[in-house]
Amino acid sequence: MSDFPEDIYTEPDFDANTLNNLGPLARLAGIWEGQRGLDVKPKAAGPKKQAYVERIELQPIDPQTNGPQLYYGLRYHLHVTKPEQVKTYHDQVGYWLWEPATGTVIQTLTIPRGLTAMAAGQAESGADSFELVATHGSDTFGICAAPFLEYAFKTLEYRIRITFNEDGSWSYDQDTVLQIQGQDEPFNHTDRNTLYKVADAPPNPLARPAE
Repeated sequence: MSDFPEDIYTEPDFDANTLNNLGPLARLAGIWEGQRGLDVKPKAAGPKKQAYVERIELQPIDPQTNGPQLYYGLRYHLHVTKPEQVKTYHDQVGYWLWEPATGTVIQTLTIPRGLTAMAAGQAESGADSFELVATHGSDTFGICAAPFLEYAFKTLEYRIRITFNEDGSWSYDQDTVLQIQGQDEPFNHTDRNTLYKVADAPPNPLARPAE
């Protein structure tokens, strides 16, 4: 039996203003910068700690429907460099989505190394923290990579925890569990940073005043 309705075509009513309907994602909207990121990554000689700085833009999109299903969300672009450098250290794009009917939060992510993932978790509308997980081999909230990454650095699990801080900033702790070729034990590739707002997000296109 499925929890989904028999009518898979009829769309629900929705509020045009996404910023008012983002649930636990509301405090993510805007443009943010973080200066004290820490990446623990795998190297041939062993784990290496790397400081980084990042900028992330999270902009509201118009409400999205899959027949009766309704999402409100943010489109994001994350750009990371090493301190005092120009060359990109990490680049990532995707969506943060909130499904009010089920309390589900989804993050999609794509990086230009041949990897994409979709992570999900449950959260209350005003939650101060929440955690999302994607698992290798899952048909739904899973991970897909190009052949070399599957061979050399297979991602077994991706997990991210978001925490909203009292000063208006937000932090993330991220753990990407890798099975590295030639190693018996999985490697926990971790990233963490705290982001501070530098600009507000504009309304989604449908909610903007007509010109």
